[in-house]
Amino acid sequence: EARVHLNAGVTLGDRVQIQPGAVIGSRGFGNVMGPKGWEEVPQLGSVVIGSDVEIGANTTIDRGAIDDTVIANGVRLDNLIMIAHNCRIGEHTAIAAMTGIAGSTRIGARCMIGGAVGINGHIEIGDDVFILGRAMVTQSLPDKGVYGSGLPIAPAKDWRKTVARVRRLGKLEDRVRAVEQHVGLKGQEQDDDDDVHNNG
Repeated sequence: EARVHLNAGVTLGDRVQIQPGAVIGSRGFGNVMGPKGWEEVPQLGSVVIGSDVEIGANTTIDRGAIDDTVIANGVRLDNLIMIAHNCRIGEHTAIAAMTGIAGSTRIGARCMIGGAVGINGHIEIGDDVFILGRAMVTQSLPDKGVYGSGLPIAPAKDWRKTVARVRRLGKLEDRVRAVEQHVGLKGQEQDDDDDVHNNG
């Protein structure tokens, strides 16, 4: 389609559909702070796209820093998606519009990722993971299942009360912990922390 840009070295499989304005293989956002400010890190890889992939309008896929960015067979990418350098997207995964995926993230096969999801860099998402719209993924999700985060829409008055309560949770936690220590109880959160520590 019109205004599609493929950078040098990009490889496309068979029956790939690319909608207007998509940019594939541009320089990844590689920068390091030097003594005089930001310095560019060379982006030497490219982008490899499998067969039967659909890429939506104005979606961008950056080339890898050393290894290639890889989009596997059968992937469906909606409009306005950002995929950073060195990412790998598994077969038949579908990603909705406005999702941003930071560098060196690996996403498994047959995943479904809702719109406006933010995914942190250097994490792994397993096969058959469903992520609800507007979720913020900050850690790896190795196990299949449905995941979500964030507060659903509500009338502004109720939403403000909920946000105010969330902001007070830290103080409430301190007060509850003080009461538990006073009466000699071990808090549930401490039990949870111990479970996390023991299970790695």
